[in-house]
Amino acid sequence: MKTAAPCYYHLDVEISPERIGQVRRILAAHLRYWNLDTLVEPVCQCSDALLRTIDEHATDKNTTIEMWWNGQHLITAVQDSERDIRPHYAPAGCLAQIAALSNGWGCCATNTGGKIIWFSQRARAGDHALLVPVGPAPSLRETRPLPRALRLRGDASGRLGVKARAEKREPALAPA
Repeated sequence: MKTAAPCYYHLDVEISPERIGQVRRILAAHLRYWNLDTLVEPVCQCSDALLRTIDEHATDKNTTIEMWWNGQHLITAVQDSERDIRPHYAPAGCLAQIAALSNGWGCCATNTGGKIIWFSQRARAGDHALLVPVGPAPSLRETRPLPRALRLRGDASGRLGVKARAEKREPALAPA
């Protein structure tokens, strides 16, 4: 996978219209840091939808956002502590967008009466790193010329090397 070690990120934030864009940039930066560039857009769109719903409908704007990366799946959870809003009362467009952009999603209640809505993204086949490193790409530079062939001389036994024998067999030119 892209990373062997599991990754975790936790953010507590009070939601306002200005903060939604900031949270989006923070989440995108962490995903890029984890080398999950292809998951930035769907995760940020789903998070935006949930945060805008909390901003529009909740009286308590304190929210917790968590992301877990285990090497195959990224799970993002958004938790609020609003007792009046239940998951089935959330706007249909918000949950439909999450269902369309994620591989799976769900919700659960917290002990304080709030809820956690989570969604998961599976890494695509192109996101996996190769197990064996690939060689460097060929360069566009010209290659250096091969070194000149060395003339071989006779060794200690008096035998001549191949090139030396060839030179010796050549007939000598008669003086003119």
